[in-house]
Amino acid sequence: MACPHISGIVALLKSVHPDWSPAALKSALMTTAHTMDSHGVPIEANGNRAKIADPFDYGAGSVNPTKAADPGLIYDISASDYLEFFNCPQGFGSNNNCTPPDLNLPSIAIPGLKTSVTVVRTVTNVGQPNAVYKAFLEPPPGVKMAVEPAVLVFSNAKRVQSFKVIFRATRRIQGSYTFGSLAWHDGGAHLVRIPIAVRVVIEELYSDAS
Repeated sequence: MACPHISGIVALLKSVHPDWSPAALKSALMTTAHTMDSHGVPIEANGNRAKIADPFDYGAGSVNPTKAADPGLIYDISASDYLEFFNCPQGFGSNNNCTPPDLNLPSIAIPGLKTSVTVVRTVTNVGQPNAVYKAFLEPPPGVKMAVEPAVLVFSNAKRVQSFKVIFRATRRIQGSYTFGSLAWHDGGAHLVRIPIAVRVVIEELYSDAS
């Protein structure tokens, strides 16, 4: 039943923000989703054994249409970004030596962290023009995280800003995925959260051994 629910919510969001791209609508839904149920208890996964759900179970979480209409920040992706992402590996990029771009998704997944990896994301302010957002980190276990810059200051002339997220493995292990998050908070009603999944490895093998 998720598909008709999400489709209906997207239709409502599009009526409120007709100029938003599909990526912006997706970002608004993901970054305002919550991982707690109506009683403030972590969402559980449905399975043979009860367990606390993680991003591989619920994605970004349970959607909140009201908050999605006013997300504060969005992670947008243009059509040209998608074209470059799909064409570059096939040799059809804008130049012969192009590197596939890191799509500006409202999530981060690192399947093979050996030492350190830096990921770049870009956010667009769709809320108050002079907002100031501070980064709040929840690193996955076994991983150190840092954000540069840790504070984003927006204005009428500066609505789009990029930042780096640096991941460092704290130990050498052929491990399984662990989960965390990065949230930008303006000190008010906007908490813009993205899920993070990282797998620390020694070698790029397919088997998991923790």
